[in-house]
Amino acid sequence: MKFDELLEKVRKIAGSKEITTDDFLAVQVNITGKESGVFYVELKDRKVSVEPYEYYDRNCAITMSLADFNKLIDGKLDPILAFGTGKLKVDGDAGKALELGKLLKKD
Repeated sequence: MKFDELLEKVRKIAGSKEITTDDFLAVQVNITGKESGVFYVELKDRKVSVEPYEYYDRNCAITMSLADFNKLIDGKLDPILAFGTGKLKVDGDAGKALELGKLLKKD
């Protein structure tokens, strides 16, 4: 999988979710490795935006390899285990990183 394909997958998953909360969430995702890239996921006014830019006014930033992030959103990698083993790094509010995991998890 390439970074652009991952970005489209995240957009598709996020777009399929029914948002029932007015909570604000802004998480930057840093993908490392050969297919590296940066994007952000923002939940605001019951709408989800996924854009390939850095987000400086964010709640947190997470850093993972593309393969591990793909496993995470597919439900094949537990976020707590990923964090504990160093596959997932969080800079900022770890609670918001967990919210992102719930938002992007496939149904």
